This record gives sequence, structure tokens and C-alpha cells, in this order.
Amino acid sequence: MSGENVKIVENATCTFCGCVCDDMVLTVDLDQKRITKAKNACILGRAWYAEHYIEEDAPAAMIDGKPASIDEAVEEAAKTLVDAKFPITYGLSDTTCEAQKQAVAIADIIKGSIDTTTSVCHGPSGIAFQGVGESTMTLGEVKNRADLVIYWGGNPAESHPRHFGRYAVTAKGMFTPRGKKDRTVVVVDVRKTPSVPAANQFIQVKPGKDFELLWALRALVKNRKISPNIEEITGVSLETIQALVDKMKNCRYGALFFGMGLTMTRGRHFNSGALIALATDLNEYTHFVAKPVRGHGNVTGADNVMSWQTGYPFGVNFSRGFPRFNPGEFTTVDLLAKKDVDAALIIASDPASNFPQAAIDHLAGIPVVSLDTKATMTSKLAHVAFRTATYGINTAGTVYRMDDVPITLRKAFDSPFPTDEEILTAIKKRVRALKFPKNQAGDKVPPGRASQKEHWKH
Repeated sequence: MSGENVKIVENATCTFCGCVCDDMVLTVDLDQKRITKAKNACILGRAWYAEHYIEEDAPAAMIDGKPASIDEAVEEAAKTLVDAKFPITYGLSDTTCEAQKQAVAIADIIKGSIDTTTSVCHGPSGIAFQGVGESTMTLGEVKNRADLVIYWGGNPAESHPRHFGRYAVTAKGMFTPRGKKDRTVVVVDVRKTPSVPAANQFIQVKPGKDFELLWALRALVKNRKISPNIEEITGVSLETIQALVDKMKNCRYGALFFGMGLTMTRGRHFNSGALIALATDLNEYTHFVAKPVRGHGNVTGADNVMSWQTGYPFGVNFSRGFPRFNPGEFTTVDLLAKKDVDAALIIASDPASNFPQAAIDHLAGIPVVSLDTKATMTSKLAHVAFRTATYGINTAGTVYRMDDVPITLRKAFDSPFPTDEEILTAIKKRVRALKFPKNQAGDKVPPGRASQKEHWKH
């Protein structure tokens, strides 16, 4: 420690991954403005806290790479978005629900498109939910009740280290007092991962054959016959498939967790739909649930906010004055690759470092407004760039755990930079003022109502 000015923050929430564990005990050195210890955090959480620091000398806002006041940057950002004919808003998975709500409002006012990182991860799951439904649960229910846990196409040992110990494998619950001894754990994947040693059984499926294996499981659950050559197709023997079906039908409470190995491979939403339908089929025999294992800290919150604001979880367009949903048309990678977008508002994301090259090239050629806690490839190419406070460390607010449970954030220490919500609220006010100036009667036209008022006149 650099001094005696130390603060302990109990029950803090780690926003690194979708587990958003809310039992952190943080030790904060207020002199250095750093977190020096994070009790209960996993290896990823400890790195998240340890690497967080505030660049005091960094400007809070920049226009074309030059420092600017926040008011100047807000004005320029608002003009950029209002002047655009087809703007896109993207990111949102690493910020609070309160900020996400403001972003949706901006997209509505400027009649642009809005998309989240869901479109490049569990977007197919969102499509499957709409077509098949969802047999869902909370992680607390899994901890207390599940005696069969199946991980499909994911590697939580590396991506969500506390998922095993806090919720699903070794966690001791009301009806699972002995933890792992009261559970059977199965991992299904195309290769052995670090998650396999925690499982009682590993089933290796051929790459790209998840759908066929899931459909075979559904057939056997419904007591239908399947071809004996199923092993040639899926890489899994008929005996192994039948044994897994028996385990699923005879368990007390089963849980299927699936990852991007299922959603971002051949089949996409058909894979997710088959797995969710399998869980539904099993409910004729026992209680079975299914849930995607989400990555970013508040990507689930982004889906929830988008859904209750627009009716859709991602890839939404407002150009006709009402929300439309069409993945492949209104999702960010597709819009950028097709060069349809003429301005972008990027929030808590860095597409310039991980999108396909065609999308990055177009992004670099249009005016970009960026909000991020640090300098990124996207903020460096941005026309307007805001440096904002880190959610869950420097800001309070609300996030959603991967099981759709809302969690309240506790601020550890202050940041000299504004929050995403503050910047987006300011941009929204200026956008509204520029988009809907006072009419002749002296009244402001409500957002999205200009066309309706003209219609009412006639």
C-alpha cells in the first residue's frame, strides 16, 4: 500500500464475464486509485481488477484525435448521428442497463439500427428462443437441485472459472449437499478441453455434427428408432447415445449449458433450437432446463433491455419509425461489410480489432463516435472519442447475470471520467433537440411522432 487511505468494499460484483459473481471483497488503495486485492475472484476476475487503473492525464473527450471538452464532443457526436442517413449503434455488452436504455432511445430518435455483441456470439440462441421457446431457470436452482449437468460446446473451466464451483459442479446446495458427489457431469465437445477433467463423462462429437447428435437424442427420448450407423455420422456410438438418454430421462433435475461451440458453428440457430427442444422433450419425463453460457459481463442485460424496449434482442432497425428485426440485414458485421452504414456509435466494444477486414475497412472510412474506458483500435480511428468510467468498479448501476437475474453494482472508487449513461443521456438530449426543433406552435415534437403528426393533420 502507498498509504493508510484504504477502503474495503464488500459484496462487490465482478463484471468480467456472464457469471457476474456478486460476492467480491475488494481492497482499494484510494491514494493510487487501484484495487490491490479481490477476495473470492477467479483468475480472470483478479486480472480484471488488477489491470484496472485510471489514466489521469488522458482527455475525457477527443475530436479527430485532439482533446476537446465534453460539451464540444457531445455536440459533435450529436451532429454526426443526426446528419447520417443510416447510422448504426453497436456494443453495449460491457456497460450498465441504464446506459443501454439511453442508447436504444438514441437509435430510435435518429431512426438508425442498433445491435449488440450478441449478434457475433449467442445471436443464434436468441433466434432459437423465438422459434422454440425456452425451458429456463436460475443458477441458484441448478446449484440447489440439479443432479445432472451437461455442458455442450463450451469450456467454462477457462471462460467462466467459477461456474463449476459456485453454481453447477462442486457447489453444495439444498438438495445436493455433497456437491459433485450428488451430481453427474457430462461434457460434449469436438475436442478435449480443460473442462473435461471435471466431468464424469466426455462425449466427443464430430465437428459440425452437433445437430445430428441432438436430433438422435430427441428421437430416442421419444422412443423412436435411429439408424445403427449413427456413429459414422456423429462419431458417437448408439450405445453411448442411448446411455445418455437414460441418464437424462431418469435424473431428478437436469441442466443443459451450451456455448459458442454450438451457436457459432455449422447449423447455428438450428443447433440451439435442437438443444432447447431436447430440454422441452425431456420435461415429459423429468424436470429439464437449458441456458446459454454468456460471455460479456452484461450481454444478457443488453438482450433484456433491447427486448423490453423494442421487442427484439439485437439487430434492430428503426428506419421506418418502428422496430424491425432481421439478423443478416440489420446486424453490424453485415451492415458494415455491405457498406450500408454512414456513421457509427460504438459503446464499450472494439470492433476495429476483431471484426472481419471488410467491416473494419468500412468502419475506418465513416465518422465513428466511441465510448470506452481505455484507448482501443476503435477509439483511435473515431471521429469523436469519449473516455468513460468502468462499470462495476467506478460506477454503480444494474447488470443481468447469464440466467437473467438482475444484479446491482457497488462502486469501489470514483473516476474522473463520466459514465456511459451520462454521456449517452447528454447525446440523446442534443440529438432530440437537433432532430425535433420547436414547431411553429412552439411545442417540441415528441421522438418518433413527427410523421404521425403530419398524418393527423390530414
